[in-house]
Amino acid sequence: MPKHTRITDLDFKPRRSKPTPALARSVRRLRLHWVILAASGLTGVALLTSTHHDAVAVDESTTRDLAIGPHPQADIPLALPPRETSQSLTALDALPGGPVGTDPAAPQEPSETVETEQPSAEPAEAPAGEWKSFEVRRGDSLAAIFSRAGFSARTVYELMQAGEPAQALKRIYPGDVLKLKVVQEELAAVHYRVDESVMLEIDRADDGGYLAEMVSTPLERRRTHASAVIDTSLFAAGKRAGLNDRLIMELAGIFGWDVDFALDIRKGDAFTVIYEELYRDGRKVRNGEIIAAEFINEGNRFQALRYTDPNGRTAYYAPDGRSMKKPFLRSPVNFSRVSSNFNPERLHPVLKTRRPHMGTDYAASPGTPIKAAGDGKIIHRGRKGGYGNTVIIRHGSRYSTLYAHMSRFAGGMSTGSRVEQGQIIGYVGSSGLATGPHLHYEFRVDGVHRNPRTVELPDADPINQAFKSDFLETTENLRAQLDVIHRTELALRGD
Repeated sequence: MPKHTRITDLDFKPRRSKPTPALARSVRRLRLHWVILAASGLTGVALLTSTHHDAVAVDESTTRDLAIGPHPQADIPLALPPRETSQSLTALDALPGGPVGTDPAAPQEPSETVETEQPSAEPAEAPAGEWKSFEVRRGDSLAAIFSRAGFSARTVYELMQAGEPAQALKRIYPGDVLKLKVVQEELAAVHYRVDESVMLEIDRADDGGYLAEMVSTPLERRRTHASAVIDTSLFAAGKRAGLNDRLIMELAGIFGWDVDFALDIRKGDAFTVIYEELYRDGRKVRNGEIIAAEFINEGNRFQALRYTDPNGRTAYYAPDGRSMKKPFLRSPVNFSRVSSNFNPERLHPVLKTRRPHMGTDYAASPGTPIKAAGDGKIIHRGRKGGYGNTVIIRHGSRYSTLYAHMSRFAGGMSTGSRVEQGQIIGYVGSSGLATGPHLHYEFRVDGVHRNPRTVELPDADPINQAFKSDFLETTENLRAQLDVIHRTELALRGD
């Protein structure tokens, strides 16, 4: 039996002798085991704290820092994700000695793939969705529109429960547009422009229902001006100056009591218009109203200023306060030419006999609207011999007007109806004794026929004297602008 020796109180020193080959191999395997285990742990932490699409390769300096031990197996660079989230920062910094490959005591400089900014605390954005537009057709209902969009009547019911603002969807008209936002085949929002400055917005609520509100975006008003000299027609000159059809017609309407734009326009006549442009969110929506204008006809200078009195009544006035609007229109139809003037000795074109022509014939296309020359009461509406379809209007106690050869009458009125100046009463035709489509127009004063083109029309009431001083003060700047533009245009033309 072998003897065992008890060893006590011996001072052990490191042995300088070379280990056996077997022991060396065991040590190396043990070291390699721990290296692989540590690398795997770090890689797992990095993957758990990053999104699947964030992994990028580190630069060379980081690769060198990650080289572990002298063995070839440890020289493989480890691809770590960028530090973009608070979770990844916490996980890596929690390791002993700070992030892998760094000295905790040394200042850290970010590499190209490492974000040093603090992560955003904002919640993730909702899916963008897709906006689809649906135009309201004639005869449409909400159910029909949403059915075209792929939604049931139940969806329409839920929308109408979104609150009082949603009731605006009951007042949609042909040509209106509904914008629907669809997210994952579900209706997320509805936008409907109630008018130029108000939008109905309905959005999906957290409880699965909908919430509606009216969002107001007031229009910004900017002033601009345009000037032109007439070569051929007012319309052509207006287009050349950049005016749209509505502004050109409005300009003609303002001065229509003083200038006959079909007969009195001459080459060299000129105009200036100061008007508003309406903008929303920096983008032009449309042109606004004319706020001041000047028209020069055969050397005669006319000016008009838009003014709203303290009672809220808006009208155009001359600089001295006279109303631009007269009790009667000079011509009650937009015509191409005068086919026959007022002539008491005229030879009738159909009967071939001498019969007085007690009015003016305005040639125009069939169906052209005919307007009441002034406020009044219809005293005749129907057939009247050779006049064909005729309307006669009485204007107060002294004046009356007659409109003949109509193709048809405007609806909604009859004998005894009250009409306003400019209201459509019928349409151009050739009923009765007529050789072609035209309006035969007569103007009578105290029962006596007068030439409609030359009769002196009564003036409208001037501005209320109580508002005269306010008018002069309010329009002073507009008058000055017209004068400056007038002088500038004359200088540019060399006049």
